[in-house]
Amino acid sequence: MKSSAHINEATDVREKILATGQRIMGGKGFSAVGLNEVLTAAGVPKGSFYHYFGSKEAFGEALLEDYFEDYLADMDRTLRQASGPVSRQLENYFQAWQDNQSFQDCQGKCLAVKLGAEVADLSEAMRASLNRGTAGIIERLAEAIEAGVADGSLSVDGKPVDVAQSLYQLWLGASVMVKIVRNTGPFHKAMATTRQILQSSP
Repeated sequence: MKSSAHINEATDVREKILATGQRIMGGKGFSAVGLNEVLTAAGVPKGSFYHYFGSKEAFGEALLEDYFEDYLADMDRTLRQASGPVSRQLENYFQAWQDNQSFQDCQGKCLAVKLGAEVADLSEAMRASLNRGTAGIIERLAEAIEAGVADGSLSVDGKPVDVAQSLYQLWLGASVMVKIVRNTGPFHKAMATTRQILQSSP
């Protein structure tokens, strides 16, 4: 039986590799980054990498699973921490999106935006991870919209899940445009459109 200290040490090494990969690949993309670059930055030997991950693709899948787990936990906290109407909670969420998805350096916080189009065509396993993760985001948005309609702070045309999907696609597109134009104008337009769709006041 492995000791708890050994298990914790193993977990720490795995998490260190994932955190380093998320930061570097969040900046450069998946294909442009070699494993040696990640392992050198993490200070971990190559043998340790293959102990936890069978291949770069398996690492990419684990990277996305880890990213979405943290993202959804942060999203839950953001949507719950605001007092008052649900409209304010959603406003806080989209404001946090804007703050985190900087075109200058997202420090791995924009992994879905950075890797989405690239790895969806590269790996079926990674595409499936992206699909599960983004579905989780849309599900939470739909639940919040439904609650906002119930408390009277939001009014939407159509089913909450359809509205949630449209909003996620709007903000995903805005995140890509922010990288292209190198300013936050697309986010301001996305926020204005979001308020119109949700028929909420800022």
